[in-house]
Amino acid sequence: MSKILIIDDEKAIRYSLKDIIEYENHIVEEASDGIVALSMIERTDYDLVFCDIKMPKMDGIEVLEKALAIKDIRFCMISGHGTIETAVECLKKGAIDYIEKPIDLNKLLKILTENLPSNESEKVKSKSNKSKAKIDKSKNNLGKSANIDFGMIGQSSIMKEMYSFIEKVGVTDARILITGSNGTGKELVAKAIHKISPRAKNKFIEVNCAAIPSELIESELFGHEKGAFTSAIKQRIGEFEQADSGTLFLDEIGDMSLSAQAKVLRALQENKITRVGGEKDIKVNVRVIAATNKDLKEEIEKGRFREDLYHRLSVIVIKVPDLKERLDDIPLLIDSFLENYCSQINSPKPKISKQAIKKLQSMPWTGNVRELKNVTERLAILCEGEITEKDIEKYS
Repeated sequence: MSKILIIDDEKAIRYSLKDIIEYENHIVEEASDGIVALSMIERTDYDLVFCDIKMPKMDGIEVLEKALAIKDIRFCMISGHGTIETAVECLKKGAIDYIEKPIDLNKLLKILTENLPSNESEKVKSKSNKSKAKIDKSKNNLGKSANIDFGMIGQSSIMKEMYSFIEKVGVTDARILITGSNGTGKELVAKAIHKISPRAKNKFIEVNCAAIPSELIESELFGHEKGAFTSAIKQRIGEFEQADSGTLFLDEIGDMSLSAQAKVLRALQENKITRVGGEKDIKVNVRVIAATNKDLKEEIEKGRFREDLYHRLSVIVIKVPDLKERLDDIPLLIDSFLENYCSQINSPKPKISKQAIKKLQSMPWTGNVRELKNVTERLAILCEGEITEKDIEKYS
């Protein structure tokens, strides 16, 4: 069992990394700044150190240089937005690698495997292989509904990779940003993460940030006191409070107003909120999962999204693939949609020809899985007996 030190001034990053690394069966200690970290390095032998580059009091480069002057120790630098050149400089000064924010889980596990003592490296590989074998066995036993526990359908390699990723990050308390086009199933991913998390027995609260007017979003999230504004005829408990000890899913967060973003940032930093029109701070214990179909880095450059909030939310990023990236899953999806819809209307499930399947696989699907579901249900209504290629051309 290896001993690992995490140095980062952001509590969320430290906690998330700790959860993931401890899940791989290692001992993890934390330091919130370089000065504390150096004193810990002096008195303790660590197998690996993860160190943020941009920190107050003492930056990561100085910590690296002083630590290597004390003893021979493996350092992996944590590089934030716009600090890649600095990360490369750290490699020249003796760091073994660097990892960018938001954290890439695959790279993190690769760094652990490659830079731990050989006996520990073998343990990590063995544990990862056993974990993968367990997941694969579970999926094989479940057949075509292999991922029913996740509420998702698909056995393509890109989907299996995503399931594995969810398995690893879901059991932690890390904040997660889910990205992907409209209709890909970002909400299903969020629910799957909650379902396997330590918070699974508590509430999963969903807020569609795009569907709520900007003047109401703060009341929706944080609640309000009676008389806070004209229509506030009674006190309202916001979604942050309702999700206490559970998970809050902020869907389409890229559409949230800047004023609401500032309050969400405070809630994430301090774990407390204030109702609109109120003065009392209310402590909350919430895991936040956010989703967006926008490029938030581009939104940051245009001044429409806060960079500090982006880094708070994107400790781990999960990209949900477009349907065109997983065409092999279309037969499974169609079969499931037909089965579900026909059982709802108490009608026999129609057959679908191989030519019709191939035709559907050749279509662009700009609306992704949601569009495929709508087309499938339309075909179930309008076609009798067997769905043919001509039916696809006529009704899709």
